[in-house]
Amino acid sequence: MTAMPQSSPVITVERFKDEIINKLVLSVGKDPDHASPRDWLIATSLATRDQLVSRWMDSTREIYTRGEKRIYYLSMEFLIGRLLIDVLANLGLRETCDQALSDLGQSLEELKELEPDAALGNGGLGRLAACFLESMGSVGIAGYGYGIRYEHGLFRQAFVDGRQIEIPENWLSFGSPWHFERPEVAYDIGFGGKVETIGTDLKDRRGRWHPAERVLAVAFDTPIPGWRGKRVNTLRLW
Repeated sequence: MTAMPQSSPVITVERFKDEIINKLVLSVGKDPDHASPRDWLIATSLATRDQLVSRWMDSTREIYTRGEKRIYYLSMEFLIGRLLIDVLANLGLRETCDQALSDLGQSLEELKELEPDAALGNGGLGRLAACFLESMGSVGIAGYGYGIRYEHGLFRQAFVDGRQIEIPENWLSFGSPWHFERPEVAYDIGFGGKVETIGTDLKDRRGRWHPAERVLAVAFDTPIPGWRGKRVNTLRLW
């Protein structure tokens, strides 16, 4: 039987309250008496993420220690949805967080509605990819997702003068508390352009590509927990 990483101790309501306040003050930079609902959402997400990271590190160490093979899932879309409730449920912390926020005069049900849905695609294949990545963590399989960090993926809809129109989904307007930027993991990517033929002799002839445009692809990692956080896999977005 495959050994599973050890889960961190279950956090208490009082401890969770302290963690949320610490994030609100030290990371968001807001006094509790003057914090907006979005400030509380970010603080709660960061406090929840902290409970996830230790399991994430355990999972990664286990992979390298045991020399496990990973499944690399490449997809143009990963519709992971709103992560706060999903992560709390998978870590068994939803009730704890609900009570902690209630003691602080906040509502988890209201805050979760403020979290934007990650616009990382617009179809069923994206949801399927996200489910596979989470399922791999639930059954203890080492998985790694690769996708694109779209700024505008799944569009919003509205009605203006009786007509349906499309509106960009600005889900990254305020950043994301779930992403870990990896500026040291960056690649120069070329698009378009032309190919120059070098050499006249058929034997030595070769091509040299001159891209018309270059962009810098930077990695952003998101921990994705399986059920009860036994295994936390990685979604790397570019």
